Order: sequence, then C-alpha cells, then structure tokens
Amino acid sequence: MRIISGKYKGKRLIAPAKLPVRPTTDFAKEALFNVLNNHYHLDGLRVIDLFAGIGSISFEFASRGCESILAVDKHPGCLAFIRKTADQLDLPVDTVKSDVFSFLERYDGKADIIFADPPYDFPEKDFARIAEIVFEKDQLEEDGMLIIEHSKHTNLESYPYFDNARKYGGSVFSFFEKP
Repeated sequence: MRIISGKYKGKRLIAPAKLPVRPTTDFAKEALFNVLNNHYHLDGLRVIDLFAGIGSISFEFASRGCESILAVDKHPGCLAFIRKTADQLDLPVDTVKSDVFSFLERYDGKADIIFADPPYDFPEKDFARIAEIVFEKDQLEEDGMLIIEHSKHTNLESYPYFDNARKYGGSVFSFFEKP
C-alpha cells in the first residue's frame, strides 16, 4: 500500500501479512480522490473511515490535509497498525474499536465524508442499513457525502440518497448525498 498524494506522497506502508484486509487498490484510490478533489477542498475536512482495515483511505485523507479522520474497525490488529503508523507520521487519525453498526448508532457528531469499505461478501441488506443510519441520524454536514465501496456485482442504485456510482476495475464507489 502506498499513499498516492499529499504530504506523504509515495510513502509505502507495509502492514503485517496476517491481517484480514483487502485494501483499496492504488488505481481505485487515485480515481476516488480525483472525484473528491473536484467536489471538495480536502483541507480541514472531517472524515469517518468505516471498516478501516489497515487505514489506506484514512492515511490518504490525512496526507491530503484533512483535519481529523476517525478510523472505525473491530479488528485490534488493524487498529494497532493504524495507531502506530499515524503516530510515526504525525497524522490526525484516531481509531475506534467497534462494530460499524454499533458505532453509527452511538455516534452523535457530523462528518464531511463518511467512507465505508465493508467486506465484499457483506449482505446487501447491510449496505442499505449503513445509508439508513447515516441519513436518519443526520451524521453528514450540509454538503456531506457517504461513499460506499463494493463489488461490481452489488448494485446500490435503488437506495435512498443514492447519487451516482463509479466503477474502477472490480471495485465500485457508490456516492450518497442529501438532495
């Protein structure tokens, strides 16, 4: 895994091999951030990274100047790697050990971007549940965005607040916004 752009552009991060993760490819990550750069000035944004894994997306947001990133995952090894790396690079990434749904039900703040990258075998009804909780609990700022990464075999277009989807190889990013 490498950081694509920003303060730590090109920095390679080597996570322990035994962690149960599937990081977003550099190709897909670069495409995602091209879309985000056309929509936001990333400096100062608050981001929540759900199913953070080894923090690939969290570190990319931090390297590009986001003010605070909250990485949520239930695997202690993944969170330990994120904390260690964030400390070494002095990046504004905090971690929360939690099931994503428990976290969303408890969270009473707002973020500019909420990014979710659940496992590809994630039940389709649970994708809808993520969007439902985020929008019912009003967890996004005025111009905020929920982004869900999923397999090309999953279609989220019928879900409330769906705006558009972008396909990159086997990965798809579905974007959700308030009208």
